[in-house]
Amino acid sequence: MNALTIKNLNKSFVNGRETAHILKNINLNVEEGEFVSIMGPSGCGKSTLLYLLGGLDKPTSGSVSLYGTDLSTMKEKDLCDMRSDKIGFVFQFYNLVPNLNVEDNIALPLMIAGKKRSSYKKRIDDVLEIIGMSDKRKLTPRELSGGQQQRVAIARALVFDPEIIFLDEPIGNLDSKTGMKIMELFREINRKFGKTIVQVTHSEESARYGTKLVRVLDGQIESVELIDNSNAPFSESRKGERQVS
Repeated sequence: MNALTIKNLNKSFVNGRETAHILKNINLNVEEGEFVSIMGPSGCGKSTLLYLLGGLDKPTSGSVSLYGTDLSTMKEKDLCDMRSDKIGFVFQFYNLVPNLNVEDNIALPLMIAGKKRSSYKKRIDDVLEIIGMSDKRKLTPRELSGGQQQRVAIARALVFDPEIIFLDEPIGNLDSKTGMKIMELFREINRKFGKTIVQVTHSEESARYGTKLVRVLDGQIESVELIDNSNAPFSESRKGERQVS
């Protein structure tokens, strides 16, 4: 089953008398449970593509369908509800609230959506366990390393148990060792919990943690490559992850 179906997708911006064609006739399917890496140099259109896939922007022409629903046909309220319930986002910058502790930052989407936090207590405990930070729930962002802050952002994206997670250069603000630990966590979330993941990256190493590599150049898909990570191990231990991150 396709989680995402992209057909003849185009995105242009008009600047005075000139039209900039950012994306040109993109066609792509993302199957449920895949971990797709969209890779390309800066300015190739990959982040614009991610925002279109996540319903944060609208195409000039063509369509993006999430589980069979064309996003362009949805009302803004329905799009907001979908982004809350079915989609998780993780960005390069962690966007944590400095004066809230780890647990409260994770629960923030619940409060914004008007959900009862008490109904999600087990879910918050579960995502803290997934990211290996159950013992750090009362710490504030300033007491955490960059890798730990990104883990909190990941937990926040997972708290609603989304069907698909979008990653925008998720380790671009981290050193290489910590970044690879974060990529191992994403691979575990994909394989162990069956989450569909779509990331954009300029890093070949990061891209190869996925199951499909889509190369984008000058707004067009240059190639699509399947990657076999079935024998790749998970991290040795969560304790070890906490020590290095």
